[in-house]
Amino acid sequence: MFIAQGFKSKGNTFWRYIIGSIIVIIASTLGQFPLIIAVGIKSFEENKAFPTEQTELLTSLDSNLTLFLMMISFVVALLALFFVVKYLHQQKFIEVTTSRPKMDWKRFFFSFGLWATIMIVMTIVAYYASPQDYEVNFKPVPFAILAIIAIALIPIQTSTEEYIFRGYLMQGFALLAKNKWFPLLMTSLIFGSLHIMNPEVEKMGYIIMIYYIGTGLFLGILTLMDDGIELSLGFHAANNLIGALLLTADWSVFQTHSILKDHSEPVAGFDVLLPVFILFPILLFIFSKKYQWNNWKEKLTGTIPDSPTTENTYHNNQFEKNDGQSNLL
Repeated sequence: MFIAQGFKSKGNTFWRYIIGSIIVIIASTLGQFPLIIAVGIKSFEENKAFPTEQTELLTSLDSNLTLFLMMISFVVALLALFFVVKYLHQQKFIEVTTSRPKMDWKRFFFSFGLWATIMIVMTIVAYYASPQDYEVNFKPVPFAILAIIAIALIPIQTSTEEYIFRGYLMQGFALLAKNKWFPLLMTSLIFGSLHIMNPEVEKMGYIIMIYYIGTGLFLGILTLMDDGIELSLGFHAANNLIGALLLTADWSVFQTHSILKDHSEPVAGFDVLLPVFILFPILLFIFSKKYQWNNWKEKLTGTIPDSPTTENTYHNNQFEKNDGQSNLL
């Protein structure tokens, strides 16, 4: 049972997760210094005040440089989390990745490819449906630089978030509550609320929080049903990477030299509700059939026994027997 991996470490208690979270937050904050310093130098050179608004801060430098500097904080945070898991919790990092003996890359790439394909198709359809709302923004050199930065660093950014929320904190809240529904709800709410400062919220209003919290809930369900974060890692990487390469807008958190630029006035409506209430349930259905999920109620809301090691051992043995046979479609 993936969510109960934190029980395996002797002496592991919830207060360690609080300390670990503080360490990761401090590391992430320190990782933001390069961006702040670079913006400060440019403001000084141009004799301007340091930007106080997030949108102004993120557009002060070239978008490729800004993206690169933004990603540094996630690299630092992921390294900090690795040491927190290893030394504070005395766990192997694979234990906050999956209940399987090793990372299942087939799951990762299936999830990545499925969502990337859906995103590309939806973008093409939107472009041809309302071509007046889009500008072809493609410039070969800036896009090539963007592609290198994005492919190298955005998966680290998304992996950091997945390891923190669907791995580390989900196991921490499980240790506290000894059930599954509380970690699922708490990590989804925290994940969603951390996006509240995004420029999209200011433009569209708080209704977009349905999308952010709903996405966290979807990723949490993937993790609990599949006993690992491989599927959520793949989905999240595809979502941010393809988004950064395909489409940007003046009001979005990622300002990039993407292929297309959206000039339409953002309105939170069906496009916010579509993923949460239609696309995500369809994806859950596809994953459930492919990986033969069952016993949904127990896996999403059940309690966790004090010594949940027997199920882990059984699951690992089954994986070793069936390794490479999980692709049923």
